[in-house]
Amino acid sequence: MSLGSSERVTLLALTLNEIDGVKAIMPQIKREWADQIIIADGGSTDGTIEWLRDNGYEVYVQKKKGIRHAYLEVLPLIRGDIILTFSPDGNCPPASIPLMLENAGDGYDLVIGSRYLGDAASEDDDVVTGFGNWLFTKTVNVLHRASYTDAMVIFRAFRKSLVYDLDLDREESYSLPEKLFATVISWEPLMSVRAAKAGKKITEVSVGEPPRIGGKRKLQVLRWGAAYYFQFWRELWYWRSKMRQDATDIATDTMSADSDLLLAEPEQAPATIRRSTG
Repeated sequence: MSLGSSERVTLLALTLNEIDGVKAIMPQIKREWADQIIIADGGSTDGTIEWLRDNGYEVYVQKKKGIRHAYLEVLPLIRGDIILTFSPDGNCPPASIPLMLENAGDGYDLVIGSRYLGDAASEDDDVVTGFGNWLFTKTVNVLHRASYTDAMVIFRAFRKSLVYDLDLDREESYSLPEKLFATVISWEPLMSVRAAKAGKKITEVSVGEPPRIGGKRKLQVLRWGAAYYFQFWRELWYWRSKMRQDATDIATDTMSADSDLLLAEPEQAPATIRRSTG
């Protein structure tokens, strides 16, 4: 699928013992939707890896445990300029992929497949996860002047360059919360926060969330929740976008050279997020 004269698309699926899901979901994904379909597997033992390879899919088996390690290890193998991440467990409806890619092709840096936009709803949430997703998204919006309906979801399309622009490939972005709460987290919540802070072009597409097909949830509700909430607050002072940092550095150099010239960094504008329910 070509989104521009030279842009390529990679569909990146994350799996860990999802044999029932991949058998049901992967045949629904048309290969012409992307230039590359690659699976990052966490070491499945239920036949997931074998089924995927037997059906012609490119599979990378990660070496270190944890979702973010899957992302970071597979990143050098990704050929697309635009990446769409999803879990083939039934929660991410494949029929929404073309619309999400269409939005990405329209110049958006980040396209969220929202579970809660408009009339959309999650058929997989329980009381705890439903409240947690609402609380986390609300916190991101209040602290970082965003307007997401779903800041946490894995189902999203983004430019590969966004990973580096937001320093999502850097260990220090995760090491402290992971150490404090004895866990390994993912990058989606931090991506949402930093994309808003950096003023990236963001949109949401209403997709909902069907129920899981087989397999088991991998959530660490308390540890992940605590680590992400810590990240949200720390980001108030911890990280600034490269563009704003470069502007600050230039201003500092100029002020040092000419003490009479005072340059003030412009105030961060609220992130504008377009909605799409079609």
